[in-house]
Amino acid sequence: MYAIVDIETTGGFAGKSRITEIAAYIHDGEKVVDEFQTLVNPEQVVPGYITGLTGITQEMVDSAPTFSQIAQQFHELLQDKIFVAHNVHFDYSFIKKAFEQEGFLFVNKKLCTVRLSRQVFPNQRSYSLGNLCESLRIPIENRHRASGDAKATTILFEILLNENPDAVRNALKRNSKETTLPPNLSKQEFLALPEQPGVYYFLDEKSNVIYVGKAVNIKKRITSHFSGTSKNGRNQYIRNEVHHIDYQLTGNELVALVLESQEIKRLWPKYNRSQKYISNQWGIYIYEDREGYKRFNVSKKIKGVPPIIEFNSHADGFHYLMGVMKEFELCPKLCGIQKVGGECYDVKLGNCKGACCGEESVKSYNSRLEEAIKSFDNDDRSLAILGEGRNEDEQTLIVIEKGAYLGFGFYDREQPFSSLEEAKLLIDLHKPTVEINNYLNSYINSAEAKVVELK
Repeated sequence: MYAIVDIETTGGFAGKSRITEIAAYIHDGEKVVDEFQTLVNPEQVVPGYITGLTGITQEMVDSAPTFSQIAQQFHELLQDKIFVAHNVHFDYSFIKKAFEQEGFLFVNKKLCTVRLSRQVFPNQRSYSLGNLCESLRIPIENRHRASGDAKATTILFEILLNENPDAVRNALKRNSKETTLPPNLSKQEFLALPEQPGVYYFLDEKSNVIYVGKAVNIKKRITSHFSGTSKNGRNQYIRNEVHHIDYQLTGNELVALVLESQEIKRLWPKYNRSQKYISNQWGIYIYEDREGYKRFNVSKKIKGVPPIIEFNSHADGFHYLMGVMKEFELCPKLCGIQKVGGECYDVKLGNCKGACCGEESVKSYNSRLEEAIKSFDNDDRSLAILGEGRNEDEQTLIVIEKGAYLGFGFYDREQPFSSLEEAKLLIDLHKPTVEINNYLNSYINSAEAKVVELK
């Protein structure tokens, strides 16, 4: 038995929006044997653009039953039925969420008439319900209302059953991806994805890149985007828009991180949020107080005034300065760590020599602070970072020249290089980003780092 369902809602994401109308036709594989229709009070405001699309007004739903009032009856109707809808994940996610809020378990099998239509009727110009109905001469009345769309979907489902019953049976098999993949993504395209490290691209109908991601296992990561009922609204929108997936293999995760950052900056995809903001750079500054003591301060970068050392966040700079303060026995107050009047708390603990209260001389304290400055990590080495390649004969190469990221490339393991200039010939040059510098600095300081110093 099948339940062919359509809903109207206050918005596009089940985590925030609510159902305003439900229609369901119960089908035994040959004919409709029962039906259910009702407006639903969403207990939230119906946006004006939704009213414009559906004709459902606030006044219409204010007098309708809430989902709580129909939940028992509707749950019994759907129980043990195969849930069918056009772009099934949308309708299913809303209804599952609504049932969960009322304490009902809802785990029905699903069928998507968009995906089935792509198999049974390939090469259609569009698989939207309206265009399919026009192409297949299916009458559709009361468009963008639950009853009208559900009735048209029922007729479409009957045509699909008659044309290719095997497509329906195969879609219901346990290992089939037909009910979890986005409606417009080819199953063959998904199955061809590699299980290797790399960067992947989600493309829309016009082949515009709408999202870029990195993965240690591309197929596994992409599967996680679309499995289950996502609690992330962005995934819901991506699911509806993605038509194709492209990818680049990188051989290892570090290069995937680097390439992902470069591609986000280059393509500026609409659904990538991280790495698209301009990072507030921070730094440690030095100044001299009235008594002649030199002091440190962690502050946002000041235009035209270079700091002694730069960081990507206040926390990074603060923690770095804490370590320097302890190593060179500097005063927490004069380092800007403790904001107190009079002497710092560490004087009584014996961890401060008393510069904050005049017990240590200016000359003695400033001399020690100058030694601390010399220890600041301004690494200007030229380095080659080596990693696993895309195959057994290949390695990856990231080149850093005098502390600055230059780019990455792939080279044959049997093709040695012995200098910076030779290494530069093996890579594509790219601009550094804040994120790339973070990834590389973190890796260089890790135990597993494979780094060669270049001359």
